[in-house]
Amino acid sequence: MTDSSFSSTLGAEVRARRTSLSLSQQDVADLAGVSERFVRFVENGKPTIQLEPLMAVLSTLGLELSVVHAASPASTATP
Repeated sequence: MTDSSFSSTLGAEVRARRTSLSLSQQDVADLAGVSERFVRFVENGKPTIQLEPLMAVLSTLGLELSVVHAASPASTATP
């Protein structure tokens, strides 16, 4: 997954969750302790956002970001 597709996917998920909770961007910003502009950046898929404020937004929306080991090309090759 490229950086831009990750950012876009993350933004779409955040927007979908926010709207499903009937919250405005300003509501989320107030609850997460970030600016409304930051929430807008996340939802628009801005690729250069800070991790700590992002985690606050995700937590506010009941979402989490997880890191998993991806199979490396060498480990999936058959001998």
